[in-house]
Amino acid sequence: MKQKIIFMVINMNIGGTEKALLNMIAEMPKEKYEITILMLEKYGGFLESIPSEVNVEYVEEYSRIKDMVNNPPKEIAISLLKKGKLIKGFNFTIITLVSRVLKSKRLLFKYILKNVPEFKAEYDIAVAYAGPMDFISYFVVHKIKAEKKIQWIHFDVTKIGFDRQFASKLYHKFDKLFVVSEEGKDKLIDKLPDLEKRIDSFPNRISTQLVLEMANKGRGFEDHFTGFRILTVGRLSKEKGQDLIIPVLAKLKENGVNVRWYCIGEGSAREEYEQLIKKHGVEKEFILLGAYPNPYPFMKQCDIYVQPSRHEGYCITLAEARCFNNPIVSTNFTGANEQLSNNKKGIIINFDEQQMILAILQILKNDQFQMKLINETQIGKVSIRNKKILS
Repeated sequence: MKQKIIFMVINMNIGGTEKALLNMIAEMPKEKYEITILMLEKYGGFLESIPSEVNVEYVEEYSRIKDMVNNPPKEIAISLLKKGKLIKGFNFTIITLVSRVLKSKRLLFKYILKNVPEFKAEYDIAVAYAGPMDFISYFVVHKIKAEKKIQWIHFDVTKIGFDRQFASKLYHKFDKLFVVSEEGKDKLIDKLPDLEKRIDSFPNRISTQLVLEMANKGRGFEDHFTGFRILTVGRLSKEKGQDLIIPVLAKLKENGVNVRWYCIGEGSAREEYEQLIKKHGVEKEFILLGAYPNPYPFMKQCDIYVQPSRHEGYCITLAEARCFNNPIVSTNFTGANEQLSNNKKGIIINFDEQQMILAILQILKNDQFQMKLINETQIGKVSIRNKKILS
């Protein structure tokens, strides 16, 4: 008999968490597991990437309660009162105030979900995969029937708004807590020492073979640029650090480097970054390509891959970039040292503009050092500088 497993996420947006889930599912034998993905909303560029044999469910009531989950309580209460829903507005205000006094989200989540029924289906394992996301953790514990329950942690709990008090009470309901890096595991244990025996690491999985196959499908760079190409992949947001690399590119340009920097990804910071690009005068050199479900042709073709994140849990895009034997520069976020051996497979630097500039210049100008960063199995690899001369 197949084991029934349900993974709960927010949506299937193009992001590392969602990609990690798809990679994991791809490695799970179909004959052993019956898999369900439960989403809060039907949205995302990876929806069509879900295998046909995977069951897909949605929390149908989420559209009705979404504002209460995500928006400031005061804003919700005022909105309800303006709509003439006086009793509902009053009740929500009281619940919010009590939750704030008791410093507990559980009471608020219980109120929000009071009319959302438990899932009828029963599972062997239920996974709060998009974690830490308090609402999903609460939903899995209280609305899904399963013999075992697992909480997955994809982020550095010291860098995000991690509610330790909420987690210390709710996470006891989970049989296992998986964190996507060893360093991240240690940080969670430091936050929740009472749960140390339940906490373990489970690095995000990627299929190198699939990544390499996908790199030969679809299109890559089409601008016929003959200078140095630098690539960064990630959601356009502060935690991914694209605001660091825009002034870095401007300084490289000032140093006479013929370079373009390409960013794959979409996000809330696009407008801010567009203004920053204009401020530094690199409109022609800093290219926002938008979201691509298949970024691998670009990873294969770039000269240097840069991961400038402020914080990560593991960073799946860095793991994917390692498949292509191109020099890598990464900031020193959680899990970076588990993926890169400094000055062997890549350079790890602090989140610092000057260090980023020096690292890139060292790669571009020092062929011998550059070759040290390239996987030793790639025999006869031509240096970036020589490649540009030959082309």
